[in-house]
Amino acid sequence: MGNTAVVVGGGIGGLATAIGLRRIGWEVTVVERASMLEDAGAGISLAANGLRALDELGVGEAVRDASRGQYSGGTRTPQGGWLARMDGSALEKTVGTPIMGIPRSTLHRLLRESLPAEALLIGSEAGSVEQIGPGTVRIGCGGTVLDADLVVAADGIGSKLRSHLFPAHPSPAYSGSTVLRAITEQAVDLRTDFELTWGHGAEFGHIAFHDGRAEWHAVLNLPAGTRFADPLAELRRRFHNWHDPIPALLDATRPAAVLHHDINELRTPLPSYTIGRIAVLGDAAHAMTPNLGQGACQALEDAVTLAAALTTEPTVEAALARYDFERRPRSQAVARAARRAGRMGQQLSHPLAVTLRNTAMRLTPSRAATRMILRHHTWVPPQLN
Repeated sequence: MGNTAVVVGGGIGGLATAIGLRRIGWEVTVVERASMLEDAGAGISLAANGLRALDELGVGEAVRDASRGQYSGGTRTPQGGWLARMDGSALEKTVGTPIMGIPRSTLHRLLRESLPAEALLIGSEAGSVEQIGPGTVRIGCGGTVLDADLVVAADGIGSKLRSHLFPAHPSPAYSGSTVLRAITEQAVDLRTDFELTWGHGAEFGHIAFHDGRAEWHAVLNLPAGTRFADPLAELRRRFHNWHDPIPALLDATRPAAVLHHDINELRTPLPSYTIGRIAVLGDAAHAMTPNLGQGACQALEDAVTLAAALTTEPTVEAALARYDFERRPRSQAVARAARRAGRMGQQLSHPLAVTLRNTAMRLTPSRAATRMILRHHTWVPPQLN
C-alpha cells in the first residue's frame, strides 16, 4: 500500500495540494465541509509564481486558456488621473507571463477536474486530529475516521485544525477594511485589463476576463461587521462621481451577485507550519490581505513545495521540516509586504498623506515600479519528478 494523505479543505490550496500529492504517487482524500463544492467567488489575479506552480501541477495550460492577460491599466485617482501605469508586456518579457485574470469559480473547477471524483469527500467536516503513532495521523470526519501518513490543514483563514494545533495562537485579526465584489452579468466595454483607483480610505478596481465580463471590487475603511441593506445602491452612492468605467461596472451587475466580506489576516505569524505529520497550508497558515494579489499564489507555492519535499527527503518528518523551512519565511514576508501595501494604498485617508503618496507614485519611474512587483513574482518551483 502506498503513502496516504488527507487534505482538509477543498479550496485552491487544498485542491492544488491534492493534485501535487497524487502526481508523486500518493493516495489522497480531500475532506470538505460544504455539502457541494460551489463555483463561488469573484475574480482572481495569478502572477508568474502562481502560474509556474500550476504548470508544475499539470494544469497551467488549461488555466492560461481560461484567463486574460493583464497588459494594460494601472492605478488612478477618483477623477481619472493616472498615478502609475502597468506594463504587462514588460512583466511578460522579464518573467515569461503577464498577470492573468480568471474567475475564481473557473480556477476551482479546473483544479477539481484534475482529481478523480472518489478523492473528494464532500459534506464532511474534520472535527478532530491526532497522531496515534510514529507514522499515523487519525482524523475524525463526522461519522468517518480516516488514518493517514500525512494530514494537510488547508481549511482557510478560520481553520479549526490550526486552532487545535496552536490553541494559544491569536485568532485572525480584522484589517480595518471590508470588501464588496462581484462579476458583471454581461460584457462591459473596458479600455484596460486591470485598474485600481485609490480615494481617501476607499478603493475600486476591476479585472477584465477573456469573455468580456469583468470582476470589480470596492474596498472601504469601515468597522468590522458593517453591512448594507442594499449593497449595490450604497456603492452607487459612494462611487457615483468616480471616473468611468466604475459606474458602468456597477450598472452591469445584478444586486444578488454582490459578495461582502470583511478582510481579516493572520497578523501574528505562526511559529511553525508543521506539527508531527500534520502540515498547515495556504490561508490556514498565512492568511494575508489582498493588496499584493498573492494569497492564492502563495497557497499554490505551498502545494508544490510540500509535494516536492516529499519526493526528495528520506522521511515524511524530514520533508515537513523542509517545507516549513522553505515556506514559512517567504510566505510570512509576503504577508508583511501586503499589509504595508494596504496601509500605504487604499487605507490611507488623511488628505495630506494621500497627496504625498500620490506625488511619490507619479514620480516613481515605471522600471522601479516593475522591480517592486517582481520581488514576489520571480519564484521558481521545485520539480515534481
